[in-house]
Formats: sequence, structure tokens, C-alpha cells
Amino acid sequence: MVQLTDRISIIDKGRSIDGFLKVRARAARSGVYDYLGIEVDPRGTKFKPNDVVKVYRPADEVFDKASLASFVGKPITNDHPTTAVTAANWRDHARGSIFGAVKDGDYVGFDLAFMDADTIAAVDAGKRELSNGYSCDLSIEDGVTPDGVAYQAVQRNIRGNHVALVDQGRAGPDCRVSDSRWAACDALPADLLDRLNSIGDYPMKTMTIDGLKVPNVSDEAEAAINKLQDKVAASAKELTDANAKVSTLTGEKTALEAQLADAKAALDPARLDAMVADRAALIGKVKAIAPTLATDGKTDADLRRAVVEAKLGDSAKAMDDAAIAGAFAVLAVDAKPVADAVQNIAPAKPAATHDGAAVVAAIRSARYA
Repeated sequence: MVQLTDRISIIDKGRSIDGFLKVRARAARSGVYDYLGIEVDPRGTKFKPNDVVKVYRPADEVFDKASLASFVGKPITNDHPTTAVTAANWRDHARGSIFGAVKDGDYVGFDLAFMDADTIAAVDAGKRELSNGYSCDLSIEDGVTPDGVAYQAVQRNIRGNHVALVDQGRAGPDCRVSDSRWAACDALPADLLDRLNSIGDYPMKTMTIDGLKVPNVSDEAEAAINKLQDKVAASAKELTDANAKVSTLTGEKTALEAQLADAKAALDPARLDAMVADRAALIGKVKAIAPTLATDGKTDADLRRAVVEAKLGDSAKAMDDAAIAGAFAVLAVDAKPVADAVQNIAPAKPAATHDGAAVVAAIRSARYA
């Protein structure tokens, strides 16, 4: 709903013995009235700020029982407040009360009671105009009234909020949106137009926020939203980078745990004893076959290859690990006879690959020849 104000005319007044000022006033009647675009469409979705918009107030809405009853008991204010009067701010704004609202011919008649001495003094000094503030459902729609007047918007579900004492109501039965951007609720139309012209056409933009198009965004709002979106994007990137770092650290942790498990297994006393025994046995075989071969700093595989290459020469260089292991096993069966026999083996022609079994057979054949 939107907050609106109307011009009201005082048609009678009197004073009670306790000094309260009682007033009978008439509100504007039903019909089509001129509004500014900024009043009925502050976001500029259809009208420019200074467009003249025809707004229809149907009689059945103006004189609806619920509409009339909604004004009864509401406060009188001295000038319009910038927001609707509520229980939270009533003490700050109330200067009297509306105690009657009825259909008075073609008008809505109000019975008002001013109870604040300063406000009553203002009335006596010549501040006589009244403007009622209310909310309604404002529908932007084209149509024609029963008496043939075209309109572009309709007021429905009118609900009263307050009546304000003002220095000068706007000429005619105009209504306006009670928007805090336009604090002078009862400025004359020409004055309001001058103010609108001084700030231009009040441009608005459409932005896409989180995949949704949001219309009527001001430059200031766009800048603020862009700043927030940049912060969100930066935070999202930081989160992605952090997750990637966590993933990397998790992988490194898993690898280190595996290495630690292997190290613990390698430190098992029984396993260490077996490894020492196996190494000692291998070195014993190497020394039996090639007594002068240095064993320090060489792996088991390196030792086997060095022995086989020392005995078979260049023909052993093309052998794969399996062939080397087989040749070493044959050489180690009986180190002394094999050592002499291997010296008389004619070097085979180098080949791209060697069959381990064939090498073993050749060595055995040489050994027993």
C-alpha cells in the first residue's frame, strides 16, 4: 500500500468550555484527479517524475464503511510527519483526534477535536488548511469512469492514518505519496515541479543481482550493490583457494602417513634381522664370485648386475633385471668352478633383449663342458 494525503476544507468550528477546538471538515470526493508521476510511481517503472497521471478514486471505495471507519480515532498532527503515525510515535505527533467520519453528500465529512494548545493557537493565527493522510492500494491500470473520464491508475482499499494541520494545502483535491524523500507533504504542485526539475529526471537503472533482474536502482544503490558483490566474489575466491589448499595438504598428509607406516614397518626387529641376514648372504655370494668387487653404497640389484657384467662382459649390459637375477643365481651356485668356466665363455653377440632362461642354460652348459 502507499501513503497519501488529501486537501480538506474546514466548514465549521467551535470551542468547548475546556478549550478544545472542535472542527467539521470535508474531504475531497470521488472522481479522477491529477497526480505527478513521482507521486504514484516513485520508482519510475511507467511514468517520469513530472508526468501528469490521472488517478481514479471510485465512490464505492471512498464511501466504503471500512474506509470511513478506519479514520475514526486516528490522530490530528501539526504538519505531516515524514512517516505514518503508529503507536511507537503517536506521543510525538498527536495534537488531537478524529472522532467522526461519515458520508456528507458527495464528500467525506470529518469531526475533529484539536486538544493541543499550541496547535489551537496556530489555527487561531491563521493556519487553517487540513490535509488527511491515508494508505491505499494503488493499481497502475488504464480505464474509463462511468461518466467517460479516462484514467491511468485506481485507488482501492483506502485506510486512514491521520489528519494534518498545514499552512497551505495544494490547490484542488490532489493526493500525493507520503514518501520521506519528499518531506514537504503539502507543497504546491508548481513548487514540487521546480524541485523535480532541479534534480533532473531522477534516473533509475536495472541491475542483475544473483541472477535476478532488479528494476529502478539508483546510481548510489548500484555503487553500493556492486561494492558488496565484489566483496562476495572476493570472499568466494578466497574460500575456493582455501579449499584447494586444504585438499593439497590433505593429500600430502596421506602420503606422509603412508611413508610413516612404511618406516615403522621397516623398523620391525624381525624384519630388520631378516634384511641384515639377506644382505650378508648376498655380499658373501658376491665376494665368492668377484672377490675384488666393492660392495659399499650399492643396492642388491646393483651388486647382482655388477657381478654378471664382470663375468659376461658387454653381453650383460643389454640384459633386463630378470635376466641379471637369473644369471647371478647360476653364477652363485658354486662360485669357484663357475668362476673358471665363465672366463672361457665366448661373448655372445649383443641383442636388444635377452631371455633369462637362455642365459642360465648357456652358463650351465659352459660350466659342465
